[in-house]
Amino acid sequence: MSPTKSTTKKSAKKSARTSLFTKEELAAARETARERKLSLTKEEAEKAALAAIAAMKEPDRSMAKRIHEIIKDSAPSLLPKTWYGMPAYANADGKVVCFFQTGQKFKTRYSTFGFQDAANLDEGAMWPTSYALKELTPADEARIAALVKKAVS
Repeated sequence: MSPTKSTTKKSAKKSARTSLFTKEELAAARETARERKLSLTKEEAEKAALAAIAAMKEPDRSMAKRIHEIIKDSAPSLLPKTWYGMPAYANADGKVVCFFQTGQKFKTRYSTFGFQDAANLDEGAMWPTSYALKELTPADEARIAALVKKAVS
């Protein structure tokens, strides 16, 4: 086989592999791998979460800041950290209970506030695990606070 054909096959394989994910998804996966390698103190983990919030563009930055405040007030036992490069809040076992994902990260039309399986939100056979956010109203803030309190109960 000539070097040209070999190079072409390798390029095609690499192209096929990476085209399965967007560059934003690949960046999130790399960020997660980096986060897992780090051994941060509680203070360093919170600084990383606040840095992730500060890096967001408006209006997501303001929503993420407010959600951070709501979670700190509603469930002080949750520990801020980053998860896939986004602010998240973990229980004492280090399991993510809830998270905020900016819509700008994956170029979606809304941001997301969601819960992982460590959250105690089970209600019947079906319940929501994430919520689309375009803005935060006082009613939304109250609902988030109540959900976070229930999630850690």
